[in-house]
Amino acid sequence: GDPVALRPDELRRAPLVFVDDLDVPEVSDGDRHHLHRVLRLRAGEEVCLGDGRGQWRTAVWKGPGVGGAGLVGDLGGVHRMVRATPEITVGVALAKGSRTEWMVQKLTEVGVDRIVLLATDRGVVRWPAGEESRRLGRLEAVVRAAASQSRRVWLPGVVAPVAVAAVGGPGGVVQGPVAACEPGGGPLSLAHPTVLVGPEGGFTERELGAVDAQVGLGQGILRVETAALAAGVLLATQRGQVTT
Repeated sequence: GDPVALRPDELRRAPLVFVDDLDVPEVSDGDRHHLHRVLRLRAGEEVCLGDGRGQWRTAVWKGPGVGGAGLVGDLGGVHRMVRATPEITVGVALAKGSRTEWMVQKLTEVGVDRIVLLATDRGVVRWPAGEESRRLGRLEAVVRAAASQSRRVWLPGVVAPVAVAAVGGPGGVVQGPVAACEPGGGPLSLAHPTVLVGPEGGFTERELGAVDAQVGLGQGILRVETAALAAGVLLATQRGQVTT
C-alpha cells in the first residue's frame, strides 16, 4: 500500500485493534468484548486493523460472533505509516505498585518508541525470579490497549529490566547517544533520543559514568513516573508527534 506520513482520517474516526495477520485477521476475545460492549460498535461500522509494525487496513465490523475469525470483512487495502525518526527511547527504573504499568501506558500514548525498564543500583523494586515473562506479557497488553486508544500503528517495544550500562554502547539495547536525567543537567533534546530516569534515590556515579550526557527536567525533584512522562512528552513534542 501507499506509505503514509501522518495519521489519516480513518485512524482518527474508527477504533483500532491489532491482529497477527492482516490478510486473515482474527480479533481477540478481549478486543471483541471491547468493541461490542465498551465502544458499542454496530455491525456495518468501520474498524481499523493494525499489525503493530506500521501496517494497517480498514474493515467492516460484522458483530461479536462466537470466534475470532469472521468478525470483520470487506477488507480495504493495506497501508503503511512511515515510522517517525529519530526513534525515542525512555528508560525508567521500576516503580512500586501499579506505577510501572501507568508509565508504560502513558509513554505509549505520547509516542515513545521503546520503553526500557531499568534495574538500578538504588532501586528498591525487583521482579521476583521466574516472573519476568508474565510481567512483560502484562505490560505488552497495556501497550496494545494504549496504542489502540491513541491510534498508534507502531507498537513500542518493552525491554525487561537491564542495568544502565547495558542500555547503550556496543551490544546495548539502543544505538546512539544516551542521556540520564539528573538535577542540574543540560537541556533535553533529540541530540540524545534515549533518556533514562532513575529511582527516587537517583543514579549512582557508576551509572552516570555509563551514559553520554546528563539532562535536566527543571528545578524540582519529580517522582519517577512524572519524570518519565515529562521526558517522553518533551522528546515526542520536539519530534512533532504529540497531538490531541
